[in-house]
Amino acid sequence: MLDLDLSFVTLELMRKFILQGFVFSVQLTVVASLGGLVIGTLLAICRLSGLKALSALSAFYVNTMRSIPLVMVILWFYLLIPLLTGHSIGVEFSAYFTFVAFEAAYFSEIMRAGIASVSPGQKNAALALGLTPAQSLQHVILPQAFRNMLPVIFTQTIVLFQDTSLVYAIGAYDLLKGFVTAGKIYGRPEEAYLLAAVIYFALSWAASWGVKRLETRIAIVR
Repeated sequence: MLDLDLSFVTLELMRKFILQGFVFSVQLTVVASLGGLVIGTLLAICRLSGLKALSALSAFYVNTMRSIPLVMVILWFYLLIPLLTGHSIGVEFSAYFTFVAFEAAYFSEIMRAGIASVSPGQKNAALALGLTPAQSLQHVILPQAFRNMLPVIFTQTIVLFQDTSLVYAIGAYDLLKGFVTAGKIYGRPEEAYLLAAVIYFALSWAASWGVKRLETRIAIVR
């Protein structure tokens, strides 16, 4: 049995070591979710546009990103961009850039499924009312697709929050790095990793419970 000692866990420790990492993890999650959703929606529109060149390029991007482990993408961007450009990039900027680019591929598939879930009659009705194809997409199709996929979008965001721990590979000070640093300083690495796991579980479980409630409410509206 491990000789666990959690007496070193205090509010001062949480403020000094954990809070900074938690804030960065949340910021990375929000930026990557919003940026990935915007770019992913554009990619989904390109794939459904009927233009072969746009469809092929967006499909290549999405399939490529979805076929590579995230940690490898993080390391590639962090190590290769300075070699190609001749300029070093910050750890945090590299993390933001990588996660937005990576998550865009997953949000693209979510939004593509959402657009496909909207009845074709909705588009036909919008066109019959005099809306252009672009206007019908903006005002009729996308709002319904977004609402339909909202639980899936939030579920992907939860997964994204968990994946932010991978920026530890390039030395970014995220939530996990905060616990690891505290564990090394106080000589309690096992307890630090255990606490990190508990925090990640608690936050993810609470968010998942919220998503289930949201999914129920959306189903009632339908």
